[in-house]
Amino acid sequence: MKKRLAALICCMLLVLQMAAPSARAAETVYFVVAGVDVQPVSDQTMPFWSGGYLYIPSSLFTGNTRKALGVSCVGSSQTVILYSDGGARSLIFDLSKSYTQDREGNISYPGAIQRGGVTFVPAFQVAKYFNLVYSVTDVRKANLPAGLDTGYLVWLRQPSFGASLGLTPEEFADASSYSMAGRYADYRKSKEQTGAPSKAPEEAGGDPDTVSGKGIYLCLEAGDTTSAMLDDLDAYQVQAAFFCSVEFLRDHGDLLRRMTATGQTIGLVADAGKTDQSVAEQLEEGNRLLELATCGKTRFAYIRNGSDADKQSAEEAGFHCLEPDLDRSGFELRSTGQASALLQKISSQKGDVTVWLGDHVSATGIRAFLLAARNAEDNCLALTELA
Repeated sequence: MKKRLAALICCMLLVLQMAAPSARAAETVYFVVAGVDVQPVSDQTMPFWSGGYLYIPSSLFTGNTRKALGVSCVGSSQTVILYSDGGARSLIFDLSKSYTQDREGNISYPGAIQRGGVTFVPAFQVAKYFNLVYSVTDVRKANLPAGLDTGYLVWLRQPSFGASLGLTPEEFADASSYSMAGRYADYRKSKEQTGAPSKAPEEAGGDPDTVSGKGIYLCLEAGDTTSAMLDDLDAYQVQAAFFCSVEFLRDHGDLLRRMTATGQTIGLVADAGKTDQSVAEQLEEGNRLLELATCGKTRFAYIRNGSDADKQSAEEAGFHCLEPDLDRSGFELRSTGQASALLQKISSQKGDVTVWLGDHVSATGIRAFLLAARNAEDNCLALTELA
């Protein structure tokens, strides 16, 4: 049955878009699908990551796509409003503020971002409020033109729509490959006509045209020194990921709100060795407390003392379990020498590196490391679902 549905989707998309010729150069491209329609690709409206959140253009909720999603958009240069049910439900994005406000006055983080005159909104907040579903799928294995070495498909849809197709995001991406190839060909053609260079999606922490060196995803366990470390991260204008226990989430709502407002990533810590709570119960309570403090939830989790079964259970519940490239939780980071040793260890790894530091970190140590990383032209970034 799934194969028939996949074939049907292929036929629908072929009608909309013929297969495209091969791409000329390898690059990273984000395709966006609203319902079943693959949207045109452009640098101005391409999704990007910032502070661990995926941002999508608000223009996605105009024209024909608003019917597929059941959400519409109106606004001015300073304020964008997304609404459904004739305005009974609405999210207000004031570009002068770092948060989002709904019709009842409830505040949630993060807010909208404007780039190149286009307003982008956080997919997580929009999907949660309007009961939509979104997924980000690596489409490098799909039937795309040679040369498109890195591509991702952002699929936004109503839950009933996805369920009716009976396709996983990976199966849908494969069924959409012909239409994506056509959109990519149009994108390349427009760039050749204008002579503009191809643009890679931006991530918090710097402009890809000016930042060199390695991308470093620092992951720490929130604790007594978190406030001081946030001061240092702000001073260097970089981000990290803080994984929080239930106890921290219960007692430090002010720091959680600060993390969200400054683009830090928040994750949950669950201890499989606890006898009074299961991993699933700890993660559920953690997200409940996080939502009370920030009006948002997280998909990231670190499972301490966990088995493969514990991690699989968390993944099945929708969490992304941290599996660092480099586990340095057994080493302290409290001095300049230890910071230099850590950077040397990171430099020996290939490509970007996710580092788990645990709670053996002081503000002095993180400050020394940030200085060393900056001198090495490395870039400390907020963790995302793709890192």
